[in-house]
Amino acid sequence: MTDYDLVLTNVRVVTDEQDEPQAADIAVRDGRIALVAPGVDPARAARVVDGGGKLAFPGVVDAHQHWGIYNPLDEDAATESRACAQGGVTSVLSYMRTGRYYLNKGGPYADFFPEVLERTAGRAHVDYAYHLAPMSTAHIDEIPALVRDHGVTSFKVFMFYGGHGLHGRSADQSSFLMTPEGERYDYAHFEFVMRGVQAVREEFPGLADQISLSLHCETAEIMTAYTRLVEEAGELSGLAAYSASRPQHSEGLAVSIASYLAHETGLPTINLLHLTSRKAVDAAVRMGRAFPHIDFRREVTVGHLLADIDTAHGIGGKVNPPLRPREDVEALWEYVLDGTVDWVVSDHACCREEAKFGDPEDDVFLAKSGFGGAEYLLAGMVTEGTRRGLSLGRVAALTAWNPARRYGLPTKGRIAAGYDADIALVDDGHTWTVRAADSESTQEYTPFEGFELTARVTDTFLRGHHVYADGKVCGDPLGSYLHRPTGG
Repeated sequence: MTDYDLVLTNVRVVTDEQDEPQAADIAVRDGRIALVAPGVDPARAARVVDGGGKLAFPGVVDAHQHWGIYNPLDEDAATESRACAQGGVTSVLSYMRTGRYYLNKGGPYADFFPEVLERTAGRAHVDYAYHLAPMSTAHIDEIPALVRDHGVTSFKVFMFYGGHGLHGRSADQSSFLMTPEGERYDYAHFEFVMRGVQAVREEFPGLADQISLSLHCETAEIMTAYTRLVEEAGELSGLAAYSASRPQHSEGLAVSIASYLAHETGLPTINLLHLTSRKAVDAAVRMGRAFPHIDFRREVTVGHLLADIDTAHGIGGKVNPPLRPREDVEALWEYVLDGTVDWVVSDHACCREEAKFGDPEDDVFLAKSGFGGAEYLLAGMVTEGTRRGLSLGRVAALTAWNPARRYGLPTKGRIAAGYDADIALVDDGHTWTVRAADSESTQEYTPFEGFELTARVTDTFLRGHHVYADGKVCGDPLGSYLHRPTGG
């Protein structure tokens, strides 16, 4: 008779609680970590895996992905979760809404969300949850039911929708959003969403700290005007043109508006998503000082930390908000290093070549927005963070602990007794070159093509199950829907 289902030996355990890793073994029982200590007797385990001295990170909680945006949802759940396992991501929070893309339908979430859950059930190789966007007045009324019945505790506003096209030009927003006739997706709607989220926090006081609203902060009117200016001038092309068409102060203005609306509505749990520039983060910091009663959280993506408009591999790097010039990348790292940034995500949105590029292929304004990257999130943060003096403990906080706490995942995000046995082994002595052809994603390109990384995920464990080993995804899909808060 054994005490443990698995003992992972000979690893250097990384946690958010301390800067440096500690040599230890990890014992697992019934999907949870039972013991973290040196010298665990391997005879007490049904299975023993030698970690070979690698770093053992808590499985990444990637709080920003987009399953099903460009491909059928059931396909993305299967294939893109494989890319997650490849990158050490064990929990995904994917953004979902009604309207064009995703399921391409409108209507109530009472009908829509069960279909989302049905299409993803039994297909994912990692655990997953969904953030939902109230696109209509009726959706705001559904927020309490979504919390109570489906464990959805996080919601989203896309601030530029309703006034600017998803991919860079204005478009017929009524058909894109599929909202009821006569309704507008505008600042008034954003205010009422905030009031709805705050009302549900008051209805469920035990969950209040874990119920939050996330905002994509860009200003439609600014972007529409600047897109026209950039195209008419014709002096810029590619990613530089796209960045100029969605200027940095558009982010800063939207952050300021969102923050004041949060103050007005009394909603204290606000997440500012994928901030890309010094101006955007500076605005977020200023708003934090102006409204200290609001618990702002600030997110950046690994794409905006690794690539810029010149180093990204082609216009496959088009994303919203855009990749920026190098000076903004350096500014983001300043904010990561000084603790201003709360977590780092992939914003993974698989867009295959036939969908991504327009005709002509080199016209950035005809390309779709978004790309994958979950498979490079942890390796990229260890590589670039280590080079810049970021401790490994902070990497664990940014990629696992902090998002898990905010989004109602109390059993995720740390290697310690009682937590889910979600573990990523990282070889921090392995230098390799990113090639899209090596990815488990079905996306055939990557803006990180040719980037050299000095750390690589070699193994991923999901609740103690070895789901990625020897460069391959292992076994059947074992991912479960995370009805939040988990582990109650």
